[in-house]
Amino acid sequence: MRILLVEDDPQLGDGLMVGLRQAGFAVDWVKDGNTADHVLATEVFDLLVLDLGLPRLSGMDLLHRLRARGQSLPALILTARDATIDKIAALDAGADDYLVKPVDLDELAARVRALARRAAGRAQPVLRHGALALDPASRRVTMADSRVELSAREYSVLHTLLENAGRVMTRTQIESSIYGWRDEPDSNALEVHIHHLRKKLGADFIKTLRGVGYTVPKL
Repeated sequence: MRILLVEDDPQLGDGLMVGLRQAGFAVDWVKDGNTADHVLATEVFDLLVLDLGLPRLSGMDLLHRLRARGQSLPALILTARDATIDKIAALDAGADDYLVKPVDLDELAARVRALARRAAGRAQPVLRHGALALDPASRRVTMADSRVELSAREYSVLHTLLENAGRVMTRTQIESSIYGWRDEPDSNALEVHIHHLRKKLGADFIKTLRGVGYTVPKL
């Protein structure tokens, strides 16, 4: 899952980025509203974590532009503004959640997972596919109740494919979901991760559509 973090405070932004990455998310960070607006108009993200008090373009103005373009990207406001009127204005402008700084990183990660679940139209927190279960909160994967040990990248690839079960995902779509700007994957990294997942989950668990991409068939 790829997140755009928009925060102008260098120390806080760095801490949030590190914390969210440790929670398993791919995170890109920008420090002003204009840059965020350009990035959101040209790149694909799964979720936006947005400060309101930004230079060059305010968080509220950015949110208005995002919704005016018809982008349904889930947006979580993270701000020091704790007045009820600010919360109401942001939620009515299209924000999906509102958190007041300082924030507990575990709570932030839980709210991100909840927004992602809602955006995917899922009620249950655990992703299930036959005998396989993936718990985003614990990052635990089991097959027939037996633990499956995965690397961080293998987990991210599997999570992306399960969130889109029944849909063919191109290489670009998968990579854009699991890698941020700071990541420089090898040219064959995705193929290696898919190979390892098949060895651990079964050769037929992930299907390849040659020249198109990969899919976990819907049951």
